[in-house]
Amino acid sequence: MKFTKMHGIGNDYVYVNCFQEKVDNPSEVAKFVSDRHFGVGSDGLILIKPSQIADCEMDMYNLDGSQGAMCGNGIRCVAKYVYDYGIVPKTTLRIATKSGIKELNLTVENGKVSLVRVNMGSPILEASKIPVVSDQSQAVNQPIKVNGHTYYFTGVSMGNPHAVVYLDDVDNLDIEKIGPAFEKHPVFPDRVNTEFVKVIDRKTLKMRVWERGSGETLACGTGACAVAVSSILNNLTGEEVTVKLLGGDLKIHWDRLENLVYMTGPATTVFDGEITLP
Repeated sequence: MKFTKMHGIGNDYVYVNCFQEKVDNPSEVAKFVSDRHFGVGSDGLILIKPSQIADCEMDMYNLDGSQGAMCGNGIRCVAKYVYDYGIVPKTTLRIATKSGIKELNLTVENGKVSLVRVNMGSPILEASKIPVVSDQSQAVNQPIKVNGHTYYFTGVSMGNPHAVVYLDDVDNLDIEKIGPAFEKHPVFPDRVNTEFVKVIDRKTLKMRVWERGSGETLACGTGACAVAVSSILNNLTGEEVTVKLLGGDLKIHWDRLENLVYMTGPATTVFDGEITLP
């Protein structure tokens, strides 16, 4: 199987061009290629497929084989791939995902895509649709007991569920212990991605993320969008923020008038390769 390793600020996936390749049992392939000792090493697998309703389709799988609905860092890499490899030679793209069609604008330098701005769509704030178990219509600053300690989270869906938690210190957080406890908490029926956030100022946030099905990753695009929306709802920032992740920075803008979230960040090709599947 031919593939390309790419990353968006450290959130790395194995990308397969399904205009040319056929992938049987993608869940098992995702688990195999994601293994950093016996496979390629990645946060998951993303298939780039033909689409009858958009320029192409993104089909993503986490490293545990579970299928994801949307990945903000992944979709920027899909856009770079289809442009750089001549599949869709346009600087404005429409990419189909499990959470709808996303529109992207590409910045091209020396014939290659360097930055991608993604219209991530409207945030879902209704608790039952995220889904979050709550006695309120929206889960904003809602208390939750995890590992014997009470935290406060805000629930947002950007096509996948997020719980945003504000802390004074995220650098020394034992995320390997607390992340799984949030992910599998009964308050989140479909499990949850959890963002642990420190507010630096009204324009800057620092976050670490525990992604359901993948564990801690260097970056999460939908998570950064959820963090920006949550921070505005909690009156912690303005409508445009820089979110600092372990892998780099993303700029997020929530246009309240249109109720659309825009994410801008880089996409990087690491290498092309070929691997024999078991």
